[in-house]
Amino acid sequence: MTDVVVVGAGTVGGWAAWNARRIGARVTVVERSTAGQGASSRAAGIVRAQGGTATAVALGRWSIDFYERQRSLIGTDSGFRRLGYLLVARTDAEAAEARDRIAMQQGEGLDVRWVDPDEAVRLNPTLSPDGIVGASYSPIEGCIDPPRNVRAYVLALQQAGVELRERCECEEILFGDGRVTGVRAGGETIACSRVILTGGPTLGASAAALGYRVFAGGARHQVAVSSPHQAFAGGPLPMVFDVAAGVYWRQEEDGLLFGWSDPDEQPGEAREIDWEGLERVRARLAADVPATAGLGVRKVWAATIDYTPDHLPILATPAEGLVIASAAGHGMMWGPAVARAAAQLALSGGTDVVDVSDLGLDRFDEEGRSRLATDSIALPFPSIT
Repeated sequence: MTDVVVVGAGTVGGWAAWNARRIGARVTVVERSTAGQGASSRAAGIVRAQGGTATAVALGRWSIDFYERQRSLIGTDSGFRRLGYLLVARTDAEAAEARDRIAMQQGEGLDVRWVDPDEAVRLNPTLSPDGIVGASYSPIEGCIDPPRNVRAYVLALQQAGVELRERCECEEILFGDGRVTGVRAGGETIACSRVILTGGPTLGASAAALGYRVFAGGARHQVAVSSPHQAFAGGPLPMVFDVAAGVYWRQEEDGLLFGWSDPDEQPGEAREIDWEGLERVRARLAADVPATAGLGVRKVWAATIDYTPDHLPILATPAEGLVIASAAGHGMMWGPAVARAAAQLALSGGTDVVDVSDLGLDRFDEEGRSRLATDSIALPFPSIT
């Protein structure tokens, strides 16, 4: 007998299981592949709190605090490094939006401010000032190492006594008298009173197979790392996000890591590299970060990343004993906070992480349109519907 079955051993599922065990529950995780095999081990590792909504800010701040406390909590960590983050604006309209956003973020307690082009370049000397009118900047943001994050939560699960069943697919959630009584997974029945359903890019499909409509999709997201250059080999440089262009970058292995998505692509599993898209992004970076001009590419990979129509997480309780949780493609950035909230919702019906009253499935209409304002600080993705 177990108290909670967590479906999915990605970042959200892994940390949700650990949190549920810390609260005192007996926990079993079922994963149809292996822990972290999907986007959790292929992410760029960006962690920020400069969200476009108060909810996004709260989730980011909570997760940053968690990453900084990990070693004292579990004896290992996800490799979080504070680098700072510049979100550049290229037009007066973008600057006005950024200033409004900063006011909201500061009201939520975030250390963030507006910087002019000269200060942006002083903070990150590899950035060209041409074409930017300024940037929002937070010094507390940074990055983690995604494979190290997977290792951290797997070790934490082992230490806590959580049972992890890999290559064990959830086939059915069982109900009796309107509440969860167990799951069928890997051909066996696991009795439990609570289920946390995660799954990242596959959440929509897996939820549909279990009888729930969840507007969460998956699409190709690509990341590359340039050859080394001395401009990137010194002390920490702030990360940069050109929100309008949907391109971000940061230091990695004495080179530049950069990532992007294409909203014109068909949604679905990432199966190959878009080499033409890579060259377009490299050409843009050569203008924004002159040191990258002529640099080769040392690594490039494609991952399937999840997203929701409003770019906000899902924390839903559609039936007694069932929680559905998605970080909306921000698994490194929001994953720990979403995981903690999901575990608390499953075990007590409430959470002190963030207000989840508007994060359920009922915010979407039949076409997947959300009644909530979209988080504007997100990569562009194709339509789910």
